[in-house]
Amino acid sequence: MKILPVLLISLFAAGPLLAQEDTEEKKRKTGREDNDLKLSVLPYYNFGKGLGITSPDSLFQLNIRFRMQNRAEFAEDEEGESSIGAYVKRLRLRFDGYVGSPQFLYAIQLSFAPEDVGEIHDGGNLNVIRDAVIFYRPNELWTFSFGQTKLPGNRQRVNSSGALQLTDRSINNARFNLDRDFGIQVHNLNEYRDRFSYNLKLAVTTGNGRNTTVKGDQGLSYTGKAELFPFGAFAHSGSTFEGDIQRESRPKVLLSAAYNYNDRALKSQGVLGEELSEARSQSSWLLDAMLKYRGFTGMLAYMDRSAKDPLIQAAGAPEYVYVGHGTDYQASYLFPSDYEIIGRFSRQKAGHAIQVYTPDQNQYTLGLTRYIWEHAFKFQAEASLNRYIHRDNRVSKDWHARFQVEMGI
Repeated sequence: MKILPVLLISLFAAGPLLAQEDTEEKKRKTGREDNDLKLSVLPYYNFGKGLGITSPDSLFQLNIRFRMQNRAEFAEDEEGESSIGAYVKRLRLRFDGYVGSPQFLYAIQLSFAPEDVGEIHDGGNLNVIRDAVIFYRPNELWTFSFGQTKLPGNRQRVNSSGALQLTDRSINNARFNLDRDFGIQVHNLNEYRDRFSYNLKLAVTTGNGRNTTVKGDQGLSYTGKAELFPFGAFAHSGSTFEGDIQRESRPKVLLSAAYNYNDRALKSQGVLGEELSEARSQSSWLLDAMLKYRGFTGMLAYMDRSAKDPLIQAAGAPEYVYVGHGTDYQASYLFPSDYEIIGRFSRQKAGHAIQVYTPDQNQYTLGLTRYIWEHAFKFQAEASLNRYIHRDNRVSKDWHARFQVEMGI
């Protein structure tokens, strides 16, 4: 971890050399998109900017936001056993702003719903903190951050859960995403409305996940990502939320690729999953494509994780790194009435070394969303069928139906 302070000092020392004066006239001439809400922690979708407070001398700003997801669910397994549940899926409080200068920003996100916090184990941490990060933004091109926040991983994970078309992310996102970690990130954003654009993002983090107290000389995690916009940036940061709410008048496309190497990871899914009794280095590839045009949205995602020796011989329950790959296909159409129909197919295949412990899975989902106030206030309904293909070619099934209300500011 000695590398982190050295990198941080180097980045902040170099930052002022990158500073440049921007004006509204320059933005108009260049066609540059406003990147203020493209910080790694801020793709949380909101219709406005929450409740804001700025000090009289403009040296301090605080924005307060909240969002909640209330859900009712019916599920049935292959044996016909059913269950009914109603609960708060997510409840978040967010605080962001700047101190001293708009170049020095902060973002804090706290979670309170049971599934957000998770079970508390002896000696474990209470997972209330999701984001606690400080940004230095010398100009509209560069952002440097230090703290805990999302890694620049797959598109659906980087998007806020409040900006999804369906009630939750895919089964592949649950298995292969990079989630949050503590460390340093550098983002170079180059987005323009009407010409080729690109973003480059790098991160060096602990590799231990959020709210960890693990100490020692475990290896670090290294992440790099490139995002390409062949026909220019999406309207109103449209790459950071699902569905073509802005009804793009011309086709807009996003292509992205991310790679992560987690050296000597101590969890079965890198920064997530079960604790491992032996460290295992893991490599991940995450590829995404998105198209939006006149209410239609199409998305394709591929995720892959590999490890040299994923199995661990341990006393008691078997331990393994979840290696394998998955593909998501998602398409939707938003009607002028603000009703949207969504379909998603996900295919997940476990690596050969662990197939005896976990089956392959296919999931088929149909959804209907009614937007009241864009993603900030919406009603969602969906039904999903899961097919599990076991190693002996036996197939089992279950399904669920959900209704969810999302509200936030």
